[in-house]
Amino acid sequence: MYKVLIIDDEEPLREAIRILGNWQDLEVDEIWEATDGKAGLAMLEQHKPDIVMVDMKMPELNGVEFLQIVEQEYPELLTIVISGYNDFEFTRQAIHARVVDYLLKPVNRQDLNQALRKAVDVLQAKRQIQSESITRNIAFNMSLPKLKEKIYLSIIERSFKKQSNQAFLPLIGADHQDHRFGVLVLRIMNMEAVKDSRFNRDRELLYFAVANVINDVAVDSLQCFSFANPKQEREMIAVYTARGGYPQEIAFRAGELMRKVASTLSDLFGVLVAGGIGRYCEDVMDLAASYEEAISGIQGIDLLKLKGNAVIGESDKPTVKETFSFSSRMPILRGALEAGNLNHAKSVMSEFAKSIRVSGFFSIGAADRILREIVVLMNDTASELSVPADKLPSSGGDRSLQALGLRTDFATFDQFEALLLELAEYYHEQVRRSMAAGRPFSVEDIKEYIDNHYFEDIKISMFTEKYFLSREYLMKLFKQQYGCGIHEYVQKVRMDKAKELLDDSMLKIQEISEMLGYKDKNYFSKAFRNYYDLSPSEYRQQQEERVKK
Repeated sequence: MYKVLIIDDEEPLREAIRILGNWQDLEVDEIWEATDGKAGLAMLEQHKPDIVMVDMKMPELNGVEFLQIVEQEYPELLTIVISGYNDFEFTRQAIHARVVDYLLKPVNRQDLNQALRKAVDVLQAKRQIQSESITRNIAFNMSLPKLKEKIYLSIIERSFKKQSNQAFLPLIGADHQDHRFGVLVLRIMNMEAVKDSRFNRDRELLYFAVANVINDVAVDSLQCFSFANPKQEREMIAVYTARGGYPQEIAFRAGELMRKVASTLSDLFGVLVAGGIGRYCEDVMDLAASYEEAISGIQGIDLLKLKGNAVIGESDKPTVKETFSFSSRMPILRGALEAGNLNHAKSVMSEFAKSIRVSGFFSIGAADRILREIVVLMNDTASELSVPADKLPSSGGDRSLQALGLRTDFATFDQFEALLLELAEYYHEQVRRSMAAGRPFSVEDIKEYIDNHYFEDIKISMFTEKYFLSREYLMKLFKQQYGCGIHEYVQKVRMDKAKELLDDSMLKIQEISEMLGYKDKNYFSKAFRNYYDLSPSEYRQQQEERVKK
């Protein structure tokens, strides 16, 4: 919006201008009036108008004198001159003062608004030029860090061509022969928890805060430029620069800096990090090797030993060969998912986690690899079971899991195991929904499942969750169809199978008990007696006597 000052000793003229001006269309929201040039200068100082309309003939201070002062003290002010038809000298002076336009008395609506429009157009053009200039300055100041980030990333990714990009090297200090470079990498272990509790769920704000801490903690002898790795979730890269120094001294300072950063982040925000330190290099092009060394340090950290504290990995630590794989367990897990048995699916995950615990060593790198492997395998299985693609994570990466509401933080092995169990729950739910929607429910499905899985711990809740039906309704349907309840049918199938197995004299009763899903031999014997009015041993003896006869 704009402000206009009208300076004229004739009140009717001032009133006519007020009435005839299309102020709203011109975006003018303030109009001030003065009766002479002297009063006009005072109002000019007080209200800072954008446009001044001034009469050439006024008492105290005439138009020519007013314009001379304005030209010296307010060179950017836009003026419109008002004069009589025969006042040629005044008009000449007005043109000399570079006014926007001049109006002849009496003022008419069209000429007035044309002159005002011309002045407003000039103002808008000036503001546009000024805005573009400010934008360019802001863009340059903002783009400089982005440009440095791009240069460092391309060096780390080995795509930077030094010969053809020499002009960019001074931006990162690589034109100084005594500069040494190295990489620190920080992995934020509890990013989701901190982001939600301390940063209003704003991931970029968290990254910004961490980068500021890294840069502020750095001392003069070891400067840092830090940024979030756009290709790796929860990873911060800090390129440190030192001016000269011995290798041992620089390595010591880099280690001190990493420990100070980790401690400060924990104290300020509760951020837990796993850090890796890459050795320094004299040639900036060797930063890729320094980055890889820092990553190796993080990936080699033993997750089994983490207790929810910040930790710094050792890149020169001997690597331990790990052969963990989930693929051999996938057929069992698929059977559990297909059967809608969540408890069985979770037990598969728990047994896998247990096998890792007893191994005595499980690195963060192995945890990342296993997580990706499990997601790929379970995605394949879920797709085969008609789960829609939009319900499956695109990878084992953080964002693809977070998009589906799954957790991604793990700063201890317990948290990693909890993530595996949550994955089992998620895929179980998606498979269950897909199968329920794929074909109409039939009570024969329950019978078929029991016939094939009688040795499992079968609960009615398995079927209520799988088919979205109430317990009472399922039991009623089953009894109508087969003349007995679900539990009774499970017992019947087991007992029928028990007789069949007891006929094989090579099998011990303890083995038969386990094959039927009974962990306790005595419990099996009691169940058999209740069903047939004789013990398994008595039944086997009867059968042997019949064979002899």
